Amino acid sequence: MPLAEAATLGAEEPLARQRTQEHTPKDNPGMSYVSEKAERRAAFGKQVKVLLTPLSMEEEKRNKRLPQKRLLEKFSSTEGPSEREPKVKKSRDDPTSQQIRDVSYKASSSPQGVIPSMSSLHHKSRMVSPTNASVTVDHDSENNWDTDSEGSNSDVSYVDGSSQLSAYERKRLKNITENANFFASLKLLESAARLRKMATKGQSHGIKRVKPKKTEAETVRRRSMRLQRVDPSGVPLPEIPAQPEPVIDEYPQLPPGPLPMVPTNQNKSSELTDGFLDTWTKISQINPNDTEKHICNLERYKASLSHMILSEDAVTKVVKNRIYSVAIHPSESRTLVAAGDKSGQIGLWDLNSKSEDGVYVFIPHSQPVSCMYFSPFNPVHLLSLSYDGTVRCGDVTRAIFEEVYRSEEKRFSSFDFLANNASTLVVGQWDGDVAIVDRRTPGTSSELTANVNAKTTRTVHVHPVNRQYFIAAGAVNVCIFDTRYLKPNENKPISFLSGHTKSVASAYFSPITGNRVVTTCADDMLRVYDTSSLSSTISVLTAVRHNNNTGRWLTRFRAIWDPKQEDCFVVGSMARPRQIEIFQDTGEQLHSFYNVDYLGSVCSINAVHPTKNILVGGNSSGRLHVFKD
Repeated sequence: MPLAEAATLGAEEPLARQRTQEHTPKDNPGMSYVSEKAERRAAFGKQVKVLLTPLSMEEEKRNKRLPQKRLLEKFSSTEGPSEREPKVKKSRDDPTSQQIRDVSYKASSSPQGVIPSMSSLHHKSRMVSPTNASVTVDHDSENNWDTDSEGSNSDVSYVDGSSQLSAYERKRLKNITENANFFASLKLLESAARLRKMATKGQSHGIKRVKPKKTEAETVRRRSMRLQRVDPSGVPLPEIPAQPEPVIDEYPQLPPGPLPMVPTNQNKSSELTDGFLDTWTKISQINPNDTEKHICNLERYKASLSHMILSEDAVTKVVKNRIYSVAIHPSESRTLVAAGDKSGQIGLWDLNSKSEDGVYVFIPHSQPVSCMYFSPFNPVHLLSLSYDGTVRCGDVTRAIFEEVYRSEEKRFSSFDFLANNASTLVVGQWDGDVAIVDRRTPGTSSELTANVNAKTTRTVHVHPVNRQYFIAAGAVNVCIFDTRYLKPNENKPISFLSGHTKSVASAYFSPITGNRVVTTCADDMLRVYDTSSLSSTISVLTAVRHNNNTGRWLTRFRAIWDPKQEDCFVVGSMARPRQIEIFQDTGEQLHSFYNVDYLGSVCSINAVHPTKNILVGGNSSGRLHVFKD
């Protein structure tokens, strides 16, 4: 550190100014002496202390303020008492500092405070390099210097390094020292080192936490002798062999062959069942010509629709589960409706019955009954088709459900009558095939099986006039085929109905002439085609936007024609209030059947009486709703 010497100057102003001018070295312009303020103080007879500090670049670097960390290390409380105070490194290689110290001592010991000869001072100070020597007067620290130097030895002040620091730095150093002593008393470093050592030791040895053992003995649960399989005398009982759990089949397969026509709701007496079967036989004795279809005026037809209402006694639950098919007996004297559900049940409901509800439930199938018709030639026969691969005919005269067609490998989707006498059927299958079945042939096999669709066949329907034609609705395509040219494979349609973008749920010819076809598609469209001329490709005549998204728990909509009207069709609706809608082939909605009191669900499957103003709608809970005038 640089060594400082002080010289006391005491003289009057003229004498001090004269000596300053005489002894100022002209060859050292970098040297500066007493400021004007010091001269004015000398003129008033006051003593001025001049701090002469010869400096060098190395000492200037060492005089920079030490950072807090180094101060803590230098003045740590763990060092001895002699090391707490900073030591002043005395320069032995600087003779000028020693000479200035001698001059300062002589000046301070002079009784009159006279400044010694400045010539000797300047002569000796020339030994200091001009670039490394400076004489400064700290105006701001004059008073502090006087205060610090009074009553103290000048030599001790220079030895004490703290005298070189300002009051702020000394206070800061004191605070740092106190804080260091406080944190040292906490012994945080020792604790951290000890914890780090413990963690390192635990990782090296792979210490695992050992779960302490329970000191208390676990209570022993009491078990009865029956659970312990011990008799009262203490003798173990023999082991009972485990019995396999019975597998419950959701659709138990029914035995082949005819099944008796016995209602499952046998809370009814046999007399009522016999009376119902007799009634069914009587109302079926009709002439087929009596059911001939006639086209009425559109205005009269719309007026007749407005008179059809739903009453409380015309709503009842017929089958247990979701309805997949509905049929109406063609009798005009009595209203008899049938419904087939998901579990294979067929429920018949006589609305004119005097009994409690007039519902009789039979189980001729084991899986959903997807298609069902009363024979148009002989209504005592109720033909039904099921997913279980069977087509049965319920003959009320013999009170049995006889098998017409059966397949162990195939699942059936729909059927229709090829001949007017209902002796021949065309049966659609889910794998895309169709089968031609002749009921007059003994056995339960088909006459021909032909592939007409690569994916699936959902519905089949026969042309009402040219009965050799039938239409098959598949996954996306709808085609018209000629049964006379069917072969097992590579069958080409005579007409293709274009425009469908998703799966088609149904396709039906118009009931009287067959000049129109209505299709129901999953792309939320009802399409009408003109089939009066069967060309190779038939374009859409009318497209009606309709919400057909029934979801998983509702049966898909199937738009059907009203048998009494050539140009009007009926379809279920997702609109609220719940309703059944009737459209014209032009796309105009003619009427909506609804009743907020008695119709609160979606009627997906519907059927219309061939001659009377009767409409039946079936929902997904097994309930039928009958609108009639």
